[in-house]
Amino acid sequence: MDWKTRWTVSMAAVLTAGLLCACGGKPSDTSQPDSSGSASLEQPVDLPDPEPVYPYTNPLTGEGCMEDISQNRPIAIMINNLKQALPQLGVSQADIIYEALAEGGITRMLAVYQSVEDVGEIGSVRSAREYYVSLALGHDALFLHAGGSPGAYTAIDNWGVAAFDCVNGPYEGTLFWRDKDRRASMGLEHSVVTSGEVISQRMPTYSYRLTHKDGFSLPLVFMDKDETAQGDPAQTVEVVFSTYKTGVFTYDEETGLYQVEEYGAPYVDGNTDQQVSVKNVLVLRTDVSSVAGDSAGRLDIRTTGTGSGLFCCDGTVQEITWSKESNSAPMSYFTQDGQPLELGVGQTYVNLVGRSSSVTIS
Repeated sequence: MDWKTRWTVSMAAVLTAGLLCACGGKPSDTSQPDSSGSASLEQPVDLPDPEPVYPYTNPLTGEGCMEDISQNRPIAIMINNLKQALPQLGVSQADIIYEALAEGGITRMLAVYQSVEDVGEIGSVRSAREYYVSLALGHDALFLHAGGSPGAYTAIDNWGVAAFDCVNGPYEGTLFWRDKDRRASMGLEHSVVTSGEVISQRMPTYSYRLTHKDGFSLPLVFMDKDETAQGDPAQTVEVVFSTYKTGVFTYDEETGLYQVEEYGAPYVDGNTDQQVSVKNVLVLRTDVSSVAGDSAGRLDIRTTGTGSGLFCCDGTVQEITWSKESNSAPMSYFTQDGQPLELGVGQTYVNLVGRSSSVTIS
């Protein structure tokens, strides 16, 4: 069965009338001499400021930047996504957001930042799972979390992850703290926060490298600035994780971004009170199964190997494949003919779902 049948694509064609403006040749000089015999001066014309030229590029977004940050290890942070813990903080500035199920139908996010200095508060921070550790390790990231499953702790130990744990580590009160208002209204487990400023100040004091390991290369490819994605129309993308959580992405033609909703409302960053918007929406199909013998109902979500997916950008959708050679390898994306997928320049939201999960494009 092809993806159009399985994932329900509603085709819509939008016809926009363009106004064509014809420009004549160079106008003749019609200025008249003034009383002194000299020609009147023309009024100066305000020209738009030239676009800045950036010498470097953010490797996670393709956006230009003034400093070379490409060799800095990014920061990857586990983010709570329970209704009672909303709003989240700092998510609108994440370069990449990964979302996947945790257990009991709830989801968590892994927010990845190439640079955190100006982000503000980030959280609330929650516990890790093995597959989130794999995603963070694929970025060679510094990984922040508050607790974790037995599988997550085993992965951190065995894979050599640079992990900073608020619950079972020496970082509470320094790298992390408990927000008093959240603790009073949401409970202790939903109160852990950090900030870009604190992370930037504290990381150099720890015994972890702050730049990428030798040979690390992120295989993300981006379109040229004047390019747009091609594919079938995709105005709205609905991704059903469970009966508890559905993500909705609606394309805004004015901004060229997908506006994110969850729980029937805009997905808002509590720092700015603004709705989270992203350039790229990826839906990755993979294997999701229960962890054998786990009394908490935790899941095993495959993040290595290959799989199918969808790529939504510029109001279009196309079928893709994804690949991750190992837990330490980065995620790669490809078109149907096997060429590297070119993402739109900007932020990306990655949804990891089961093979039979409902995904609707309209």
